Amino acid sequence: MPFIVGVGRSGTTMLRLMLDAHPDLAIPPETHFVPELIDAIEAGATPEQAVETMTAVRQWGDLDTDPADVVARWKQLDEFAPGPALRSFYEMYAERQGKPRYGEKTPAYVKNMIKIEAAMPEARFIHVIRDGRDVALSRWKRTLGDKDPAPAGQVAETWQRRIRRAQRHGRKVSHYLELRYEDLVTDTEPNLHRIADFLELPWDPVMLRYYEHAAERMAEMARDLPATDGKPTRPGEERMQAHAMTQKPPDPSAMYRWKEKMSPEDVAAFDAAAGELLSDLGYEVGTGTAATGA
Repeated sequence: MPFIVGVGRSGTTMLRLMLDAHPDLAIPPETHFVPELIDAIEAGATPEQAVETMTAVRQWGDLDTDPADVVARWKQLDEFAPGPALRSFYEMYAERQGKPRYGEKTPAYVKNMIKIEAAMPEARFIHVIRDGRDVALSRWKRTLGDKDPAPAGQVAETWQRRIRRAQRHGRKVSHYLELRYEDLVTDTEPNLHRIADFLELPWDPVMLRYYEHAAERMAEMARDLPATDGKPTRPGEERMQAHAMTQKPPDPSAMYRWKEKMSPEDVAAFDAAAGELLSDLGYEVGTGTAATGA
């Protein structure tokens, strides 16, 4: 079972749509409840109590699932444990799509790989990594309300910390694959072959044409995300616009935009905080003057 994870704004949605285009595999919108659901069930929650953990996340509405149907399905299980409960939920979604296999794409689960594997040993984690300076630009573009964008150095520290931690955890789980967003864009077919082999998924070239049905699949998210826990309402229009590029073939112009779009000061601050990791991952370590083209 694929779990697509990574720092947000790293290309995980594009990979989700590529894999979801396969006739055998259905990947729902982001769930955001898996670690908490595991904890709740392990603590002795009943099906009725456990489903409240799922519906409490503001993304629940994207999944178009009746909580009563989930509870009814769970009550048919021989054992109400985290693994069977999660498989049952994903099966429900895959059945609605008419597909036999299922997966998951919630970037934040990059922090929970060990916990998830303990519940679902079949989990196979694909960690998508993108140049952190482009991640910063994308994050800043999505800042809503009166909140000021986080400083470049702070974004760099967070990006580096999360990737380093994921790499450490990746060595502790049975199935872990790193994938650079830029490699997926420039060498799409070879990398999709590599991922399909990793997942033991028969190759199907329809994955290369994922964008033909991207708008239909992304329509699940065309609703306002309600405000919660200090996070502002995220309008449905903005959510769809944030993933508009998925409706086109992979576009190399989406790579390394920091060279033109990021100020020299921000480039220098990012490199100072995360230059070593950028270099380790094969990215150019820029300078403030290089970013201006000087």
